[in-house]
Amino acid sequence: MVIPLMKQAADERGTDELTTLRCSAVWTDGAACAIDARQALRAFLAHAPHTGRDPVPALVAMDAELTVSELITNAIRHAPGPCGLSVHLSSEELTITVWDNSTEPPRVRQGNRHRVGGHGLHIVHTVSDRVVSTVHARGKQITAHLRLAPDEATATSGSLPPASLSGGTRQIP
Repeated sequence: MVIPLMKQAADERGTDELTTLRCSAVWTDGAACAIDARQALRAFLAHAPHTGRDPVPALVAMDAELTVSELITNAIRHAPGPCGLSVHLSSEELTITVWDNSTEPPRVRQGNRHRVGGHGLHIVHTVSDRVVSTVHARGKQITAHLRLAPDEATATSGSLPPASLSGGTRQIP
């Protein structure tokens, strides 16, 4: 069961015409479901153009859905209990944060096509421009940053497929 904390806030006033649009959802023990998280993300992205923003590029939206699905699935598998999703959209990037109650730091496992499972965080790093994990006393949060505009290398060298399609990786600290 989703706790009804899903909010789509009006644009905040700031120095820019459009600053950050936010959305969040919280699930109680054992109630988290990747399908619900993806639906929340889709609704948020569908709402964004109604606030005066350009639509999020389709490839970024697909990478965002994959990111949400993988992070929520990891929270369900590795940290049974409450978890949450927060999505922020600025003019430059889409930021996806998933939190859970495990203090165990996430571990990116090397890809292995012969292994079933264990690829989620590697996938998130591949489709994101930056991933930040923060462990707190009562759990952790993982934040994936997806840039909305193509990076300079793509813009100057022509039309290259995104990392999610080319098998490459984007900037991973």
